[in-house]
Amino acid sequence: MKIAVIGGGPGGLYFSILTKKAMPHCQIDVYERNKPDDSFGFGVVFSDETLGEFLKRDMQSYELIRSKFAYWDDIIVARDGQGVSIAGNGFCGCSRKTLLKLLHQRCREEGVNLHFEQNIDNLSQYQDADIILASDGIASGIRTQYESAFGTKITLKKNRFVWLGSTKPLDAFTYFFRTTPHGVMVAHSYQYEEGMSTWIFECSDETWQKHGFEVTNEADTMAKIAEIFKEELDGHPLISNKSHWRQFPHVTNEKWFHNNIVLLGDAKATAHYSIGSGTKLAMDCAIGLSDAVIANPNNVQAAFEQYDKTRRNTVEMIQHAALVSLDWFEHMDRNNQHPFYQFAFGCMTRSKKVTFENLRLRDKSFTDKVLQEFNDNFNSNNQILPAAFTKFKLRDLELQNRIVMSPMGQYSAIDGKVSDWHLVHYGSRATGGVGLIITEMTAVSETGRITLGCAGIYTQEQIVDWKKITDFVHQNTQTKIGIQLGHSGRKGATKKPWEGQNEPINLPWDLLSASPIAFNDKLPVPREMTSEDMDLIVSQFVQATKNADRAGFDLIELQAHHGFLLASFLSPLTNIRTDEFGGSIANRLKFPLRVFKEMRKVFPTHKPMSVRISASDWAQNGITEEEVITIATAFKNAGADIINVSTGNTVANQKPQVGRMWQTPFADAVRNTVHIPTITTGYIQDIDQINTIILNGRADLVALGRPLLADANFVRNAQAYEQFEANDIPNQYKAGSSHLYPLKAAERKQTEGMKKALKPKSNKKD
Repeated sequence: MKIAVIGGGPGGLYFSILTKKAMPHCQIDVYERNKPDDSFGFGVVFSDETLGEFLKRDMQSYELIRSKFAYWDDIIVARDGQGVSIAGNGFCGCSRKTLLKLLHQRCREEGVNLHFEQNIDNLSQYQDADIILASDGIASGIRTQYESAFGTKITLKKNRFVWLGSTKPLDAFTYFFRTTPHGVMVAHSYQYEEGMSTWIFECSDETWQKHGFEVTNEADTMAKIAEIFKEELDGHPLISNKSHWRQFPHVTNEKWFHNNIVLLGDAKATAHYSIGSGTKLAMDCAIGLSDAVIANPNNVQAAFEQYDKTRRNTVEMIQHAALVSLDWFEHMDRNNQHPFYQFAFGCMTRSKKVTFENLRLRDKSFTDKVLQEFNDNFNSNNQILPAAFTKFKLRDLELQNRIVMSPMGQYSAIDGKVSDWHLVHYGSRATGGVGLIITEMTAVSETGRITLGCAGIYTQEQIVDWKKITDFVHQNTQTKIGIQLGHSGRKGATKKPWEGQNEPINLPWDLLSASPIAFNDKLPVPREMTSEDMDLIVSQFVQATKNADRAGFDLIELQAHHGFLLASFLSPLTNIRTDEFGGSIANRLKFPLRVFKEMRKVFPTHKPMSVRISASDWAQNGITEEEVITIATAFKNAGADIINVSTGNTVANQKPQVGRMWQTPFADAVRNTVHIPTITTGYIQDIDQINTIILNGRADLVALGRPLLADANFVRNAQAYEQFEANDIPNQYKAGSSHLYPLKAAERKQTEGMKKALKPKSNKKD
């Protein structure tokens, strides 16, 4: 086999070493445009996990690299002179130039041919190769030639960054944040060899422009940065190496191979430097590709398919985590308003892979500071409580904890009337200790229901049946209960989900919406609402509000999400009106805002109101972040006390990016831009995630759906896991605590033992 490796970076070199070692008779040639001693950038970073993989794959490489590493266990987060060190993070750094030299040495030892100062853009010289490995970097010329075949997509991210070096010694990987008159700047910095450290400076494009930086003016860049970070540099100079300002390119490829060409490293996929090194990702993928070639020496296409199959999911997960991490840095100015330890905690948990418990196991002294600061700000009784079990107040309504039961349709009402099913459903979650129940969407009229099984609150009988439930909750628990009032709009008159998803019933009623656009090709086209329709709908919401108060509800949430009637006005995908209710976001807001204001007028002033909105349509040309901020601000000014931030379900062709805690960034944006409390939801599964979200300041309340469907006693189990002594357990159930608390303590001890076994180990040299 003959292999041509285009690009002499660490990924291509490491692939060559491993493959030649296993297949000594194959010919491997590495072609590099630069000289052997050329290197751009300064240091590279690896984790303990990656080092362990190097050890298994090639002991000689491992020993060479390990001898040149600078190790650290601490990460320091510093802001404007105040800093905190977080221990237990195993990382190491190495000079990129040194790493390349060591890999060159190993290549020569194994018989790999190295060719420097080559024109690597001319593919014709490699045509006799069985495999052409394109590892020629972010701006890969080979990938560009065949970008349609690879399905290449490159998105430039918003922030600006520049890569510099310094002689400043550093004891830990350090994030230095500086608040300037033009916005926040951060230095990602670490020492990679004695007397040398890497400094990546980053800021928003707006901050960059206001400081007057220029892309290629290195002298000006260094002078300005040296002044801004003079305390951190402590008299040490900055060093440049083609240090031009850039915007990070997020590179993806639908296919990783085409004919005999296969992609590796940044040519294939990039991951933002804030979660580690692109070098690490390239070398990990080099291992995967080498394994595939070795396993399929006579079938190149099978090797490429194995490479894709074994590596793609991991790469995409890393890229997703990197984008989430990058998003935190793109909103540094927003995050900067938080108290210091909350800010530092947010920095450490930004990618959602690290949680409060992870950090507590690494460095309890740090998480103690985070928890102390949070309780000082939110808990007046001088106790140090888990974040989820601190109280929260909206107007005169005080919640015993921050865990909310999310509205979940039961589709079990008859003629809009709730039944014993609902009494047990809501009652069991109340005795189970949730802070707040928000009922399933409850229709304001018969034709406002989604299905024939949906609840309503437009008749006296319905009010009476609802009051049985609120009375039970209030008489037997400390849980508060709110009702979500809504109108189905164009998504109405459908079958129950288990009878057919978004399919019409046999005798549907006329549907209303902002515009005559059907939700899907099964449902009928709705009628565009007239001013008379709007007057009627407003009156129905007002009457439902009065009925909800009579039924004993503590809170009302207005349904303005998921493409239902009011939401259909807010999204440009469902509102194409040309009158005063269409076009600009100010116009699209008019009718939903009118409904809310009229409801607020008749609901007692001591009782709070929530609005649930969709902060993304997950579809092209959908609602924008700026419009969401405008919507939330308008409802806040109209008297809303909290915004329940959801996303999606506006259109049938949506493409949501689902993952753990996936909707929290939207709640974060609303909370910390509009300065109104928020509720978040979406794949939040355990108490650790809940505590992490709240301590981060991403949301004030966390709503659970499916976890509470699966476990009515989720909160009780969480309280026992945290060894939190709840004072609201019903007398009938108190005896169970003597069993539950020791059980959960043992489970936690076992879980923590497993996590400790997996956490990074100290690599400090003796």
